[in-house]
Amino acid sequence: MPELRQDPTSKEWIIIATERARRPHDFRSAAQKAQQPAYDEACPFCPGHEAATPPEVLARRTQGAANEPGWSLRVVPNRFAALLPQGSTDRHIEQDFFRWMEGVGYHEVIIETPFHNRSMARMERGEVKAVLEAYRDRWLALRADHRVEHILVFKNYGEAAGTSLVHPHSQLVATPVVPAHVRLTNEEAVRYLDATGHCLYCDLVDSERRAGERVLLETAEFIVFHPFASGTPFETWIVPKRHQSVYTQVRMEQLTDLAGVLQGVLARLADLLNDPDYNYILHSAPLDAEDEDYFHWHLQIVPRLTQIAGFEIGSGMRINTARPEDTARYWRG
Repeated sequence: MPELRQDPTSKEWIIIATERARRPHDFRSAAQKAQQPAYDEACPFCPGHEAATPPEVLARRTQGAANEPGWSLRVVPNRFAALLPQGSTDRHIEQDFFRWMEGVGYHEVIIETPFHNRSMARMERGEVKAVLEAYRDRWLALRADHRVEHILVFKNYGEAAGTSLVHPHSQLVATPVVPAHVRLTNEEAVRYLDATGHCLYCDLVDSERRAGERVLLETAEFIVFHPFASGTPFETWIVPKRHQSVYTQVRMEQLTDLAGVLQGVLARLADLLNDPDYNYILHSAPLDAEDEDYFHWHLQIVPRLTQIAGFEIGSGMRINTARPEDTARYWRG
């Protein structure tokens, strides 16, 4: 019998389509990703091609000057940025109805490694930690711009996830408005705090831990699970046990733990499902809510194992063809 499950963080309904359910191992990708070299002469992110990107805004290097080889990580403005730092946040109205503003903001690329073929699933913990530190450092730098209201870090891995360059990288976009979906989840968290006096996400973590069947692993600082109302097969959340509204509140010992957890989860995903394409998103409270107690930052990993079709587009309701209890059991082996 199919089920409708409600996501407690958004109140959105998800269809668990048991009538068309697939066994977890059926999601293993049949396509083998092409083997990549450690260096690609045509890649703008490989060492020696620093002039092919805008000047770096952050770098970790063992030698060399800025915008030269010798780096282990670089952060640069996106050459094809969705938003640009120049401009005003003034609102304009056309024909007494249509509202618009200049495309002000920041769009940056975190080039995670000098090695063209070293995916995050195959990195060392220290390399992953350096990436996570770069996220935090750029977050702190950009929040100083009063025009910025929200910051989102994300990674597109693979063609189905929307990437156009193979070289390992992730992105950061800082916007002058809070996206409607972010407002929706924040408002739901506020309602929950008003009604119960508790953080919605803290209670979610406690409930998933008590249920147990969807939990993949737990460390001193983090818990990892396939959510009760997973929108896609093998959707995975990594949530800190400490209550922290924004990612910039993360402590150094947490970053060390998170680096191992994230690398381990991505490696397990690659081994189980033949290195599938995926997106991950680092969710954090808007900048005007950093000191509030209702939100809880977390990292969401969404493997691109199915396609969105007409019903999902028209209704906004996702269909998941695998029960998260089954995918978690398969994950744990």
